[in-house]
Amino acid sequence: MKLYRLLTAPDDASFCHKVTAALNKGWDLHGSPTYAFDPITQTLRCGQAVVKEVKGKDYTPDIKLSEQ
Repeated sequence: MKLYRLLTAPDDASFCHKVTAALNKGWDLHGSPTYAFDPITQTLRCGQAVVKEVKGKDYTPDIKLSEQ
């Protein structure tokens, strides 16, 4: 099965750590990062799509993607 996640976090080190952790668990970057201004918190937020191929399993909506 092929899995997709969109990682988001404030524009600080926590975002880089979240993406780095996913890469070290076998996820691959998918496309470019994105940025958006959150007018409520007055902060910049980052997003990065990641994908992962998991062989021998079938997708179900109850899969916890962060554990794959």
